[in-house]
Amino acid sequence: MEYITGFHAIEEAVRAGNIRGKLYLSKSGGRHQKIEQEARSAGIRSIKSSDDEIRRLSGTDDHRGIMLVIEERKAGAQNITLKTFLKNLTKEKSLVLLLDGITDPHNYGAILRSADQFGVDLVIIPQSRSAKDSEIIGKTSAGAREFISVAVENLSRSIDLLKESGFWIYAADMDGQASWKLNLKGRTAIVMGSEGAGVSKILAEKSDGIISIPAHGHVDSFNVSVAAGILMYEVVRQNSL
Repeated sequence: MEYITGFHAIEEAVRAGNIRGKLYLSKSGGRHQKIEQEARSAGIRSIKSSDDEIRRLSGTDDHRGIMLVIEERKAGAQNITLKTFLKNLTKEKSLVLLLDGITDPHNYGAILRSADQFGVDLVIIPQSRSAKDSEIIGKTSAGAREFISVAVENLSRSIDLLKESGFWIYAADMDGQASWKLNLKGRTAIVMGSEGAGVSKILAEKSDGIISIPAHGHVDSFNVSVAAGILMYEVVRQNSL
């Protein structure tokens, strides 16, 4: 089960209309009542609760008197296989992200939020070495994960399938070629690695190129979620020219 406590994250999860669960309420403010009404319309039962119970279940003091417990996610756009995605893909311009070892839920949530803003068509994550804390992901993504298609796949095999469908694959690394010098138009996939290890050697070798962000700061590199956002923007910028 998943426990979500952020106002915005709860609203987006309810509006997505693809979950089964319960809404716990210990307060009755205007926003609480609005969310309760939306939950009722979506077939989600509300339960009058206490601050202590919500704190115990969610594991956080910052719950604001409301918590959504997701018991089941129905099949929907945000849970998809890569083969299904590629089978239904008709666009000549498409952006896919592959997240290699992004285990920090804050980074994962922030990447999903940017992915939603930049119109990313699919995010691919591995079964292991991926962020799992749904509470933090839900809050950090501000509900965006409810609208982003996510496929859990073998990343190496995913690169093969993407190439077969006309995608160019670029692995992000600070020693790569500057993003603005690469042609990122059309069908593009970007591989983002973890903060410490970066993109794995096998995925970097299978990629068509190594992409970087020109920078002149005094620290080693951008945070991975910031770097992902910058690269997503560059793809969108080039495709809009």
